[in-house]
Amino acid sequence: MVNKKSEMYSCWLSHREIKNSNHKEYIENIVIPYKSQIIDSALWELKKAFEQIYDTKVEQKVYEKEEEIKYGKYIKLEKSNDENLASEGYKIKHKIFLGKKQVITISAKDDSGILYGVFTLLRLLEQNKQIDGIEIIDNPKKNIRLVNHWDNIDGTVERGFAGSSILFESCRNKDIMKEVMDSIGGIAATNNALRKAFNDDYDVASDLDRINDYARMLSSVGINGVIINNTNVHAAETYLIDNKINILKTISKIFDKWGIKTYLSINFAAPITLGDLQTSDPLDENVIQWWKRKTEHVYSVIPNLGGFMVKADSEGRPGPFTYGRNHAEGANMLASALSPYGGILIWRCFVYNCRQDWRDHTIDRAKAAYDCFTPLDGQFLDNVYLQIKNGPMDFQVKEPISPLFGALDNTNKLMEFQITQEYTGQQKHVCFLIPWWKEILSAQTYANDTDSLVAERITGIAAIVNVGNDENWTGHFLAQANLYGYGRLAWNSDITSEQIVEEWINLTFGENSLVIKNVQEILMNSWKTYEKYTSPLGIGWMVAPGHHYGPDVDGYEFSPWGTYHRADCKGIGIDRTLETGTGYSGQYNEPLKSLYNNLETCPDELLLFFHHASYKHVLKSGKSVIQHIYDTHFEGYEEVKEFISKWEELEGKIDIYIYEQTLERLKIQLDSAENWKDQINTYFHRMSGIEDEKKRRIY
Repeated sequence: MVNKKSEMYSCWLSHREIKNSNHKEYIENIVIPYKSQIIDSALWELKKAFEQIYDTKVEQKVYEKEEEIKYGKYIKLEKSNDENLASEGYKIKHKIFLGKKQVITISAKDDSGILYGVFTLLRLLEQNKQIDGIEIIDNPKKNIRLVNHWDNIDGTVERGFAGSSILFESCRNKDIMKEVMDSIGGIAATNNALRKAFNDDYDVASDLDRINDYARMLSSVGINGVIINNTNVHAAETYLIDNKINILKTISKIFDKWGIKTYLSINFAAPITLGDLQTSDPLDENVIQWWKRKTEHVYSVIPNLGGFMVKADSEGRPGPFTYGRNHAEGANMLASALSPYGGILIWRCFVYNCRQDWRDHTIDRAKAAYDCFTPLDGQFLDNVYLQIKNGPMDFQVKEPISPLFGALDNTNKLMEFQITQEYTGQQKHVCFLIPWWKEILSAQTYANDTDSLVAERITGIAAIVNVGNDENWTGHFLAQANLYGYGRLAWNSDITSEQIVEEWINLTFGENSLVIKNVQEILMNSWKTYEKYTSPLGIGWMVAPGHHYGPDVDGYEFSPWGTYHRADCKGIGIDRTLETGTGYSGQYNEPLKSLYNNLETCPDELLLFFHHASYKHVLKSGKSVIQHIYDTHFEGYEEVKEFISKWEELEGKIDIYIYEQTLERLKIQLDSAENWKDQINTYFHRMSGIEDEKKRRIY
């Protein structure tokens, strides 16, 4: 049974830390001249904060007119036509009236902006920031800030590591599906067999209050859109645009209250799956009219729907290639159906041939998205958004930015991150991903021979979320920091990793200096530590096939998935050069193309992604490739030991359940790091025959 009053459940929204008496007084009185469902949510949040800091004997008062308050402190919420404010932006200003009244005004052009302003004010109050004389104008850098759910309608979650879905559940086998998620975890796309075995029916999750709590969490960090179902749309989910549409309606109504649009992943072959047509050809007039009618029906039920998402022609998903059409033709057909209702079509660029021959060194999965989409630049309708993974492969702990961000000048582009830790420890390991995402967003693309950052080249940002039905939402309590940080980064990519960490720790744990210091050190070092004890120098993978947890150096080496390391007795890495390799380096703009193409200039951290290098090749650090592999794996293991030591210093200073659950996960991480260390070092010691200079034990 989930305890919704626990500190694990409340995340960064407990509001317990508003302790300054001068700050408390403002929350006693609220002025708001009008109402709406989003404004009601803003008032609810202020009431929630009020109840946390006062006993029930004190009454919070809400006024329609400012003149009703004669003296004292209060908060005022109002609409504004301030030309400095953008959509969803807000202004927070403190003002004193002749020494009698003090007001904090939150103004915005729209209701969502007021709600975001309320969350920001409470965040400032909880961190005991200076309020007197404050004047803040904060507009979002991007208008599209999404989370993607990979939730299946039966309650399982593809690549989910925090329990079953909070959005959907099986009608008869709900508890069994929860057991499946707890025992299997990270369920893969191919597990459609579960549905056939149980032959169940499906519905919206019965705990609607939890969905509301989740919407509140997302809104608090500025998320304004949620794609509620798995991008791999099975037959059962296809009916969400048909006789299961009321599930979508129920969920959408909850998110609407918090200024969040609902989006739906759809099946490109839906006309066939639903039994209405024999084709899904996007240029067939019957198909075009079918989608127009179906879209009209969906919007008649959910008028505030954000739009659709499609994964096509990838990993067995149907798409326009089936009919000899290109992706612009497929996307534009659906976008045209959405256009009358203001909806957008999000089209994933994760398109590649997943039936490659490992013997053929000329085929390169990394090249697929660029080769598919760059010839189509400028052919997509204005309401089509291409969602591009941050790198060319699949959310590895280190890989280069996708070259598509430096191309596609005439196409809307969304960044796609992965908050759920499919390849970064599956929420058994602490791995704070914000520094990695910051690095990606601030990377140069040199598009059109100019300084052009990735963050400047994208229209919006999306990420596969890491939540589930676990009491702490994210499996590993510290993984909450990734969800919080993603939202803050999506709103403003200029915010620093250090600022995000400081905020999250203050809001979650309070002001204890040792807690702040130790948790900050653990989080800020965790990504690099994870990289050290897993796959080296950008090569990626080396994980167990299927579930992707733990080391298996050759697990994917002879598979059809294009995920190779090409290690032999002399060296390791993929030759992606123009002269002798796959030519992938040529997809980048200069000077990146030359930088990556040359073994001597290629950054060490990506060396094995672009080059097959000798084990004896000397890195810029002065170490050989093989010695780097040995050293980093020993270092990473020792650093996890340090994480445990720092965490153990916090016993008695934080919530006991958070302390014990996190300590348990850190110990699991240590065991896994040791396994990674020993397997990787042993494999390459045996493969290369080269001894460790430091004579440490390698098996």
